[in-house]
Amino acid sequence: MYRVLYLSLLYTGCLLLTTNMYGQQTALKTNLLFWATTTPNAGVEFGMGRQFTMDIWGAYNAWKFPDDMRLNLYLIQPEVRFWPCRKFEGHFFGVHGHYGHFNIGMIPFISGLKDYVLRGDLYGGGLTYGYHWALGDRWGMEAMVGGGYVSMKYTKYKCAECAEPVGAYTRSYFGPTRIGFSIVYFLR
Repeated sequence: MYRVLYLSLLYTGCLLLTTNMYGQQTALKTNLLFWATTTPNAGVEFGMGRQFTMDIWGAYNAWKFPDDMRLNLYLIQPEVRFWPCRKFEGHFFGVHGHYGHFNIGMIPFISGLKDYVLRGDLYGGGLTYGYHWALGDRWGMEAMVGGGYVSMKYTKYKCAECAEPVGAYTRSYFGPTRIGFSIVYFLR
C-alpha cells in the first residue's frame, strides 16, 4: 500500500529535478467536484516540453459525520497529458493511473451503502479528455472526463465501529474513472 505512494513521491522528486520550472511550466489546481463531496484535494502539473505535461493529483477525506456515516479515503491519480497545440491551451488527452484506499458506508441516500461499511483498496488506469480555459496570465479552469479500468479489493462490514465482516470481495470495473472541473493557478 505504501509502496505505491513512495514510488509516486520518488518519481515526482525526479521529475522536479529534471523539469525547468518557470512561468506557464508549473500549475497548482483543485477539483471543485471533489470539494462538493467535502473531500479536500490538490494537484500540481509540470510542463515537459512544448506539448506534454505531467499532472499529479490527490485527495484525502478524513471527516467524521454524524450517525456513523463514513466517506474516508485517500486517492492519488498521476497523469501524462498531450496538448495538440501547446501545453495549458485548449484540448488535451491523457493517460492516467490511480491508487486509493477507502472506508465508506452508512450513507443513507445510497442504497447499497445504507447498512454496510466497505474498507479496501483500488487501483487501475485509463484515458482522459479535457479542455483548459485561460483566465488571464495566472488563472485558468479545466474540465475533464476519463474512463478506464479499476480493480477493488475490499471487506464489507455490518457496522462502522464493529469488526464483524460480512465478506471479502474483489471487483473489476470498466467505465468512468475520472471527472473534474478544476481551478488552476500558474506559478511564476
